[in-house]
Amino acid sequence: MGLNATSMQAVTWGGYPLQVNVSTLPIPQILDPTDVIVKVSLSAISGADIHTYNGAYEEKEVPWVMGHEALGIIVEVGNSVTSFSVGDKVVVPDQASNGLEDLSTAELMGLGLGLDSYLTTGCQAEYVRVPFANDNLFPIPQATDEAPSKSTLANPDLDYLLASSIFATGWGALDLAGYQPGDSVAVFGAGPIGLMAVYSAMLRGASRVFLVDGDRRRLSVAEGLGAMPIDLTHSDPITKILRQESDGVLRSVDCVGTEAAHQLQLRDDKVLENMTAITKIGGGIGRVGTFKATGDALSTSPWHFLFPTFQSGAIDSTLVAPQLIEMISQGKAKPSFIVSSIISVDEAPQFYERASQHLETKVVIKFSSA
Repeated sequence: MGLNATSMQAVTWGGYPLQVNVSTLPIPQILDPTDVIVKVSLSAISGADIHTYNGAYEEKEVPWVMGHEALGIIVEVGNSVTSFSVGDKVVVPDQASNGLEDLSTAELMGLGLGLDSYLTTGCQAEYVRVPFANDNLFPIPQATDEAPSKSTLANPDLDYLLASSIFATGWGALDLAGYQPGDSVAVFGAGPIGLMAVYSAMLRGASRVFLVDGDRRRLSVAEGLGAMPIDLTHSDPITKILRQESDGVLRSVDCVGTEAAHQLQLRDDKVLENMTAITKIGGGIGRVGTFKATGDALSTSPWHFLFPTFQSGAIDSTLVAPQLIEMISQGKAKPSFIVSSIISVDEAPQFYERASQHLETKVVIKFSSA
């Protein structure tokens, strides 16, 4: 299927902190027989995008297209693609295989891949090339009269979009801590991932969920989900949690993130100290993201002997998203409650600033071509 247009709009990073641009770029083309071209309907601004926006990555080869969450319609397929066809609606996950040892998009951006790589990694664009499409796309179930979508928003695709990254990460964060149905859970950090961890814990039958943060607005969102909010700017989280769970919670999850920790004037080790203080001995601790103390450092720490489940790392959304998409299709999960604004691509610079200032919980870009 040929495309009538030759250029598209995209959100790009030029290497300058606190600045993104809306650029006109060539529409990507099929380069390998395993490729597809997806016409993007929705994309989202993620935490990794905000880290880039704030200058967390070294300036290397720029510009590149931002974003690693997208939903859209396939408009072209390579000759070796057998699992998908033109017209299929799909979710593009945040960890697409690209021949570089399956690096995540955040890691790819950290390598400074520029315009040559935007065809495979940047999702805040009207079109995106997806390599190895048979393995790198999630199909969206077609709605039927027997199982209509029950999304509270007008566009149920928002729910599916979030399964590609933040919903999968929040869900997987609990797995890092060894979560089992009925466990009590403390989540540290009320950003999008933390809120998704709270939501996932409620969906998975947690007996009690605490959320620790200093953002009252986001804490109120968690309270609406049924969690107990703890404002650490006014309360000691250790004291408050142990009053409710005298032996400690069974699972603690760190969803704070390095930048958020700095904004809350917390150290990474302070978050860990709080977690170990309120987690029952024999329970589990999970830290989602990338931390200095990972791998062997964790296994040799004294905490490992107190908490048999003590894991840190990134979540592979490809292992989690299919289950979440199925739950969404059945009306059992509606993660789109977290979306605070749906914007046009032209508004991206303004809303990157708002997201960086924690004035938004989750921003979704709707492309006019959708």
